[in-house]
Amino acid sequence: MTMRKFILAGIIVLTAGTAQAQCCSKNDISFTTRLGYSVGGTAPVGLPRSIRRLNSYTLMPNFQLGIDVERRFCSGIGIMSGLRFENKGMQEDARVKNYHMAFSQGSQYLEGQYTGDAKTKVNEWMFTVPVMATLHVGDKVRLKAGPYLSYVVSKQFEGCAHGGYLRVGGPTGAKISIGEGPGQRGDYDFSDDMRRFQVGLTLGCDWLFADRLGGYLDLNWGLTGIHHSGFKTIEQTLYPIFATVGVVYEL
Repeated sequence: MTMRKFILAGIIVLTAGTAQAQCCSKNDISFTTRLGYSVGGTAPVGLPRSIRRLNSYTLMPNFQLGIDVERRFCSGIGIMSGLRFENKGMQEDARVKNYHMAFSQGSQYLEGQYTGDAKTKVNEWMFTVPVMATLHVGDKVRLKAGPYLSYVVSKQFEGCAHGGYLRVGGPTGAKISIGEGPGQRGDYDFSDDMRRFQVGLTLGCDWLFADRLGGYLDLNWGLTGIHHSGFKTIEQTLYPIFATVGVVYEL
């Protein structure tokens, strides 16, 4: 589904809700601040056979800070939007086989089918604007779902291939050993090939367990890959998929 369709869906929800505004109370607009932490990664949808196992995964400082405004209608539904500053990052080491890659070994640039370990660090700081429909279950629980648009202000995608070998050009090409140390491993940096704008979907829940204080849990699923569509050095499209847990406070 394209970004144009998401925007159109948001306009439809907003228009339908505005038509019901005459039956709402005077306190139908509320503001919520939130602070959370995200866990997840950038990964292909459906694990390919070329990725054999995950050797390690390191947590990153994936904090989320935001403020939302909700327009609630008398039927218990509403629409919510806001602004969030957040980080989506990961650091992992994976075992791959016949995985298409390109990297530099010393002063030599190599590309082909790689078998061995690959360590990657991804780090993205961004501003995110969600547009979500909401459904209130009683006075304490708020369900929410809708699209989001993010603008990435800082981006990093770099790492190294180590402890394996590369078949230059293809599976039957010349075999080059890839070592562990500087000058022997294969270093790569694809930060400049990353998108500035990302589109995705958010599904989540806010729960007030005190007068104004509560918690929240969101699943954020990217629909656009983190790299430009013309980037083919890595054979699979990598999507940002993160779950966020945190606290909310109603102003």
